[in-house]
Amino acid sequence: MASDEEIVAAQLGRPPRGAFTVAHHCPCGRPDVIATAPRLPDGSPFPTTYYLTCPRAASAIGRLEASGTMARMTERLRTDEALAQRYADAHADYLRRRDALGALPTRETAGGMPTRVKCLHALVAHSLAVGSGVNPFGDEALAELPEWWAAGPCVQP
Repeated sequence: MASDEEIVAAQLGRPPRGAFTVAHHCPCGRPDVIATAPRLPDGSPFPTTYYLTCPRAASAIGRLEASGTMARMTERLRTDEALAQRYADAHADYLRRRDALGALPTRETAGGMPTRVKCLHALVAHSLAVGSGVNPFGDEALAELPEWWAAGPCVQP
C-alpha cells in the first residue's frame, strides 16, 4: 500500500514541499488535506497551513470560484456584522493552529481572511481539517461541492 507521502505526491504531481501531516482523509480513504509546516526547509515562510491536495476536490472548488462565489461572499462581509465576526474568529483559529506548528514573522494567512474571500481552496481545507462550525465560508463552499470521492480514489500511486 502506498504511503500518505506517495499519495500526496501523486495528487500534486510533484513531491510535497516541506514537512506535513495529513489533516483530513477523504471518504475514499486518501488524504485530501495536509497541514504544512509554516516554514520550508530553506527557512522561507509557507503560510498556507491547510493545503487541499485532492485534484478532484480542487477542480470542483475551482468551478465555484469561477462562478463568482468569492465576490458574493466578500460582499456579504461588508453587510453582515455577525458573519464578519465569525470569519474573523476563523482567521484567529487558523493563525492559532498555524502558530502551534511554528511562528512566522507576519500574521499573514490563507484565503484572504479576515477581510475578503480570496481562495476557497484554503477555506475548504481549513473546514475539512478542523471540522464544521469554525470557518463559515469554508463550510458554505464545502456544502456546495459535489461528492468528489464518489468515483473512487483520485489517484493510484
